[in-house]
Amino acid sequence: MQGVPTLFALATVTFFIMRIAPGGPFSGNRQLPKAILENMKRSFHLDEPIWQQFARFLWNALQFDFGPSMMYRDYSVARLIVDGATVSMEIGLAAMLVATVVGVGLGTAGAVRRNTSVDYACGFVAVIGLAVPIFVIGPLLQLVVGLQWKLLPIAGWDGTWRYKVLPIIVLALPNIGYIARLMRGSMIEVLRADYIRTARAKGLGARLVLWRHAFGSAILPVVAYLGPATAITVTGSVVIEQVFQIPGIGRYFVTGAINRDYTLVMGVTLFYGTIIIVANALTDIVQALLDPRIRHE
Repeated sequence: MQGVPTLFALATVTFFIMRIAPGGPFSGNRQLPKAILENMKRSFHLDEPIWQQFARFLWNALQFDFGPSMMYRDYSVARLIVDGATVSMEIGLAAMLVATVVGVGLGTAGAVRRNTSVDYACGFVAVIGLAVPIFVIGPLLQLVVGLQWKLLPIAGWDGTWRYKVLPIIVLALPNIGYIARLMRGSMIEVLRADYIRTARAKGLGARLVLWRHAFGSAILPVVAYLGPATAITVTGSVVIEQVFQIPGIGRYFVTGAINRDYTLVMGVTLFYGTIIIVANALTDIVQALLDPRIRHE
């Protein structure tokens, strides 16, 4: 239930900031006749007092109706969100799945083989993912993989796997770095715990100790990171969508903000807020399932 007041506060702040900001949805370069401008404002209820506009927006939002887009005249905001979110979530969730599997594997290998060549190699991959921005990695992969090697298309979207590989890799790399570092540090700490030493003293094999006793505790910081990171990756892939020309929801958010498309910005903002709240709630549930202490509290 804490998500409801959070969404309300988010909607309130966004609504009034959009109204206070200079310009408006119909203040473009072309000068419209006054009569036409008044009719356009009336069609979107912009001629009403601002408190009435806000009350109307809240009532419609409760019914999941954000109205038509002011920029994309033939589409409703709900339609644009569904179309864009489908693509963004497909790319974002796939990137997080790749990042989790690879990051956990690198972090575990580095912790088990600490201060060896394996650890240094895993650390190097993690540092590359953290240090190099995605707006650098993206064009670099387009140049090498797409133009020189001609293995994959450099941009565009037709829904097939060939157009998804490069965006997923670019989105996954920073998260691979974070997850690998979190997993390595957590695993090293857990392997030093007394109950791990006791398990080893009882004669259990190293692999059994690692996966049965250490892994569940070591992965808790990674689980805590995955919730917000997944939400940010799904909703914040604006740069990747621009670089690879992906028709995701981030493109609509940027163009809506630039063109003062009030209805589109409000709809996308509430969608983003909902995704973040749901992701954090799922993180808490998974942590409670993995850690009995959290479940007891």
